[in-house]
Amino acid sequence: MDYKSEVKIVGFSNCGESLCAAGGRISTQPGDVFDILEKSKDAEKNASLIEKVTRSGHNSVIEHLFFNLAFRNVSVVVEQFMIEFRLASFTVKSRRYVDFGDAGFFVPDFSSEEIKEKYTEHMTSLFDTYNTLTEKGVAKEDARFVLPYCFFSNFICSMNAREFLNVLRAMLYGRGSRYPEIREIGESLLVQAREIAPGVMKSFDNFGKAFKDKPDFTFLSSKGEYVREKPLAELISSTQNSDLAVAETALISETALEQERVNALASDEETRKRIIDAVIDCARPRPLEAASYTFRLNNVSLACVTHVVRHRIQCVTVPEITAANRGRYIIPPAVKADAQLLELYTDAFSKNEKFYKELKAAGESEENLVYVLLSGNTLDLTVTMNARELLLFLKLRTCERAQWEIRDYAYLMLKILRDTSPDIFRRYGPSCFVTGVCPEGRLSCGKIAEIKKRFSRDDFLPEGLAD
Repeated sequence: MDYKSEVKIVGFSNCGESLCAAGGRISTQPGDVFDILEKSKDAEKNASLIEKVTRSGHNSVIEHLFFNLAFRNVSVVVEQFMIEFRLASFTVKSRRYVDFGDAGFFVPDFSSEEIKEKYTEHMTSLFDTYNTLTEKGVAKEDARFVLPYCFFSNFICSMNAREFLNVLRAMLYGRGSRYPEIREIGESLLVQAREIAPGVMKSFDNFGKAFKDKPDFTFLSSKGEYVREKPLAELISSTQNSDLAVAETALISETALEQERVNALASDEETRKRIIDAVIDCARPRPLEAASYTFRLNNVSLACVTHVVRHRIQCVTVPEITAANRGRYIIPPAVKADAQLLELYTDAFSKNEKFYKELKAAGESEENLVYVLLSGNTLDLTVTMNARELLLFLKLRTCERAQWEIRDYAYLMLKILRDTSPDIFRRYGPSCFVTGVCPEGRLSCGKIAEIKKRFSRDDFLPEGLAD
């Protein structure tokens, strides 16, 4: 198999830069939109105008241009870097359903051939462990935790030109520039984009190097030590009187009542519940956006981080991947229940931590050693979602079909939310509980009545999580 890593711009708005240029003209020139579009067919003039407009800071005009990118056999380090850009769309090859036993892996530019050979041998052994686990009946979604973070990923990504420039800046001048693989991909994209969108790329040239995407915390004298035993989910902050905020927002939007009457209606418990129920049952539950919640999620596996960050309408902060600790990792329940599988699984992590320490002692950089992480290693992150996004998140992630790790976090978040804002979150849970209908078709668990009954109770948490 050819394991050459590459990225290609495989799609580009068929109107080219003309729509961006028209956007720059329409606010200052006479004529209707079709007249303006007709005047925006000269590529050279368009490029010049786009540069002029963006140089003055009006970058919204380039949001009319879209790029479609295909990433072929790049490391999952690249995938995780990319998927954190929330103003983009992604479709990634699933590690839950696809066998990655022969996926191949990225080899950094190590300081010696000897280390490169040891690295290759070690990574091959980890893939052998993955294959052994799957052959012994371990589900792919559990075996994937022993995959090293150098394994190859393939995915499709689409974004507008403004976000594309932001990605390039992060790759070439920001946090991604520390990693040769990411920087090389950024350089390739830069060459391709200059060819097809010269006007937009002049904007990159104007502002590219003046880019800082990581706060300077060197003034802190120390960093905390990781603690294994801590809650999986902790609520850091939330909107004060969030139930009232949602109900009052809905009333103001739909009734135009005076505030005194709004306050009186929203203060009545039964009325407030009926108002919130009506909002939740609506296809456009915008008043839910008035309530916001920030969680700290602890000991999240690197594999699970992907499940969290793919929810786009949120603020999610993920530590730099080098902060993950090779001594911490999750163990799937199915593996924990079998002594032989458990020994095979934990041995992979022990050997990997030892190999990491060996390479670190040899002077290899953290940017190279990041590929020695395993997908089951963990870190802590924070997420902030409003109640509308939480409605979608919890519909998907408390479902029986959700991957078990992200489902555990969703269960615990829902429990905390029901305790914090009961009028809103008593209605939250999997789709079948919220809407009465299962959206999974033939993949349905077939237990709708049981699940609806369970989530109607306050003690819905499964045994183990409730402890």
